Amino acid sequence: MPAKGKHRRTQSTSLRRGLAAVTTGGAVLALPVIGATSAFAAPAPTAAPQAVAPAAVAPQANSAVQAAPAQHSVVAGETLSKIAREHSVSGGWKKLYEGNRKIVGGNPDLIHPGIKLTLGNKAAAPSDAKSAKASDTTARGASADRADRSERTNIAPVAKAAPAAAKAVAYTNDLDGWIKESLAVMAQHGIPGTYEGIHRNIMRESSGNPAAINNWDSNAVKGTPSKGLLQVIDPTFQAYHVPGTSTDSYDPVANITAACNYAADRYGSIDNVFGAY
Repeated sequence: MPAKGKHRRTQSTSLRRGLAAVTTGGAVLALPVIGATSAFAAPAPTAAPQAVAPAAVAPQANSAVQAAPAQHSVVAGETLSKIAREHSVSGGWKKLYEGNRKIVGGNPDLIHPGIKLTLGNKAAAPSDAKSAKASDTTARGASADRADRSERTNIAPVAKAAPAAAKAVAYTNDLDGWIKESLAVMAQHGIPGTYEGIHRNIMRESSGNPAAINNWDSNAVKGTPSKGLLQVIDPTFQAYHVPGTSTDSYDPVANITAACNYAADRYGSIDNVFGAY
């Protein structure tokens, strides 16, 4: 019989297996135990990537905010053309008349003092700066967002100044005011003429009297006397009447504007008239 312990196979593995008894409430469980001749450090657990909450989508700001329609109370001597020009109504007196036909009536040249005209809605420009700031705030992290809100809380809001109302142009009720108002209407309708040319012909035709009438010349003999500041007969006044002005040929502004419209058609401009026309 070989000597005890001789020729025993040398154990090559670094692991020894055994059984460990674990008592659990009286029961014995046989579990394999793994022993190691050398100790190795367990690899450090890899940190799980931090979950990032999806960025909330900021609601899109409205592109335009409708302002309440503006109104204008008519005073004596005003015309639709004058009101549309003073308030920069898009589309001019025609658009103003279309929006107020029910209250004005069938004649756009006759508007009564005291009636209120609706000037129309205007859209406020969209606030691009606010939209851009909202998108930027949403994209930032939660902590930065809180800091931003905290910072803004301590800042007093800045009141926005109300838009300045359009300044109405007041014309004097005299020859100077009539000419200037007529020139404004003429500019709106592309009718040429200057203050000097109009004034020169008025002083020659009527000496500045809007009620002047010629009852002795050939037109008067035919039953169509020349009338007003620039002495036009009714057929000519009606043919060259400018919409938005009065239909009364004695009305100073209507008379000047119609006569200048006629002179522009026949002579190129009232500035080219130096005698009876």
